[in-house]
Amino acid sequence: MVKTIIFDFDGTLVNTNDVIVDAWQHTYRHYIGKEMPREYIEKSFGEPLLITMAREFPEVPPEESAAIYRQRQSDMADEMVKLFPGIIDMLDALKAAGIKMGVVTSRTRETTLFYMNKFSIAHYFDGLVSCDDTSIHKPNPEPLLLGLEKLGAKAEESIMVGDSPFDVKCANNAGVKAVLVGWRAKGGAEKLKECHIDFEMAEPMDILKIIKEA
Repeated sequence: MVKTIIFDFDGTLVNTNDVIVDAWQHTYRHYIGKEMPREYIEKSFGEPLLITMAREFPEVPPEESAAIYRQRQSDMADEMVKLFPGIIDMLDALKAAGIKMGVVTSRTRETTLFYMNKFSIAHYFDGLVSCDDTSIHKPNPEPLLLGLEKLGAKAEESIMVGDSPFDVKCANNAGVKAVLVGWRAKGGAEKLKECHIDFEMAEPMDILKIIKEA
């Protein structure tokens, strides 16, 4: 029986896909004077930002390039970031069903809370693990195991809902059933073939059926 659900954040609860791509293009223009294909950018969705920065701009300190990226995201947030349709209804239904909920994200705590408060969803969650809480990141199981520990939850009574191969593989490595959302960006399709997906959900309210079957 599912008692706990751990959610990824970007691309799962909050539609940051467009603002992430925009911020990357802004950063590419700044450092190399050109943009990259959207599909190429989407392949890194779910990866910790500083790791991607170090790979993409090896001659630049990752914190420097990340600052350019984060400022662009902040500047464009009001215009480009939205909750995915149906998320509030899903969270209301899960709360009413007594499901404990948490978030495990590769985003910083500060920016995660910024968006949670912007969309008034922080009160739904009983715990948050961000990239500030651990130096080991998805797909390593540590962030998810830390999230379960914070919630006092057992792996066998939990599921993880995410949009990227990093989320699914993290769940696989932690012994937690993995749920993949259908509204995800499609850039990581090849890496998903290397993962075990227990359930897929076409829309947020599908989670109510999944928690009965899991």
